[in-house]
Amino acid sequence: MVDMTREAFERLVSLALDEIPAALTRQMRNVVVLVEDEAPADEPDLLGLYEGTPLTERGDWWAAGSLPDRILIFRNPTLRICQTEQDVAEEVRITVRHEVAHHFGIDDARLHELGWS
Repeated sequence: MVDMTREAFERLVSLALDEIPAALTRQMRNVVVLVEDEAPADEPDLLGLYEGTPLTERGDWWAAGSLPDRILIFRNPTLRICQTEQDVAEEVRITVRHEVAHHFGIDDARLHELGWS
């Protein structure tokens, strides 16, 4: 397990988001990315979670007044599976890309095919 402050972990999440191509981030309107210390109790080993309506499923009903989609990155589960800070940085990059992909409608099976799971 790696010992890392929340601030340092949040910085890694921010750096991972900076690596997402600008052409994609411009399409990520009404999305908030948050760091939570723990995953939900029913999935304690979960590293990230996308909550929202993927862009591919939005229709006329999806309006500007909708609540933002949320991407949650879970700090402690990530720190528990990593041995070094470099491991944490890599796992955060993978998790952020994975959850952003869900926002764009890419499911877990396709992510696995792409090597992003």
